[in-house]
Amino acid sequence: MQQTGNDENRGGVMSENTESQLRKSLKQRHVNMIAIGGVIGAGLFVGSGSVIREVGPGAFLSYAVTGVLIVMVMRMLGEMAAANPSTGSFSDYARLSLGDWAGFTVGWLYWYFWVIVIGFEAVAGAGLLQRWLPEIPLWLLSFSLLLNMTVTNLYSVRSFGEFEYWFASIKIMTICAFILLGSLYVFGFWPGRSMDFSNLSAPGGFLPNGSGAVFSGIVVAVFSMVGAEVATIAAAEAAEPERAIVKATRSVVARIILFYIGSVFLLTAILPWDALAPGASPFVAAFERMSISWAGDLMNAVGLTAALSCLNSGLFTASRMLFVLAGRREASQKLTNVSQRGVPVRAILLSSLIGYVCVIAAYVSPETVFLFLLNSSGAIILFVYLLIAISQLVLRPRIPRDRLRVKMWLYPILTLLTIAGIFAILLMMAFKSDTRSQLILSLLSVCTVLLAYFCRRFAASKRARLLTVERVGLAGE
Repeated sequence: MQQTGNDENRGGVMSENTESQLRKSLKQRHVNMIAIGGVIGAGLFVGSGSVIREVGPGAFLSYAVTGVLIVMVMRMLGEMAAANPSTGSFSDYARLSLGDWAGFTVGWLYWYFWVIVIGFEAVAGAGLLQRWLPEIPLWLLSFSLLLNMTVTNLYSVRSFGEFEYWFASIKIMTICAFILLGSLYVFGFWPGRSMDFSNLSAPGGFLPNGSGAVFSGIVVAVFSMVGAEVATIAAAEAAEPERAIVKATRSVVARIILFYIGSVFLLTAILPWDALAPGASPFVAAFERMSISWAGDLMNAVGLTAALSCLNSGLFTASRMLFVLAGRREASQKLTNVSQRGVPVRAILLSSLIGYVCVIAAYVSPETVFLFLLNSSGAIILFVYLLIAISQLVLRPRIPRDRLRVKMWLYPILTLLTIAGIFAILLMMAFKSDTRSQLILSLLSVCTVLLAYFCRRFAASKRARLLTVERVGLAGE
């Protein structure tokens, strides 16, 4: 992108000296698995059940439409990141395209989103652990999980990458095993079974709640697919960031088709859509339908792995975004300090501290404070995706042709359609009673960050005026 000199001089992006302190020790396999881990979250293993109950057998259509949206966002982000790899990623691109207010807003909102996720995943993981350790309090298990992931991130970026590599590997093997066994079951290669797709049409038909339910399901499905963008942040700490981003971006399409659309299609073919228990994993129910008795413990272990993966990557992502904000002087300069291993220690500790606060809130006030924190970050990722799309719309003409290693398809048509799609999801959230509060409180979070930016800018301009007056006065004397 044609911005290096001027933008860095005015503080538009993080300085190279600050960013180069991070150790570039992630490998290509780490970045690939980080991208996969971002796509396959705990939302697939449990949250898919709520989408199936709401939409019916056609639930995989909700995931297909959502998958297209996520692929478009990742393609746009990949285009910008491959041309200009940066730890700040889309926060830097928002700043370059729309101005300082956009970079400040995206950076702080994304950090806030992930520190809340850190606390939530610690609590969710502890809840899964209680299946085997029912006598240990939830808060103690939550603290233990968060502490372990904090130590992992503090040790080195390589240790983060290795943990994420194996977490993602477990999730992939589980999904692939389900797709293989589920296909054998549905297509009649299972002992005592014949080909049977009757659950796709009965009871109530393919879309028992109407075609509009497909779009309602998107509101839930989109939040189970977030996280693939973390790969563009992590890639900045890889030995070959451009190559890592290109490979991770190009493989997102196949992953979404296989892992989400394929697995949800099989779930609806194996199970009656109206027989799923609220809050239960449809994968457990499907394995049990196939007479695999140990499915409960298996999926509980995989769910725990998914929670730890999200907790691990969330802590990494939040700390790097905070590190970038500090490098721009939009957070305390002390947060730019790194250890001898190239890890931003203080940024990790502050991010994990908010996670601990969320765990305490979940224990002390689960129905008020903790619920408020979750709702206030609920739609933030959609605002981030919206700004990614707008940034790519603005920056594409500025990228030299030789830097376009990844291109957004049919620019600007698909970019504009993606922006319209994100607005449509936000509008649907406003009309759904169970998501309206998330939208309102997330908008409040956006307004708070914007207010903080303009207050900070006003204070800075006031200091500059006072300094100018003092200089003029001294010159007059």
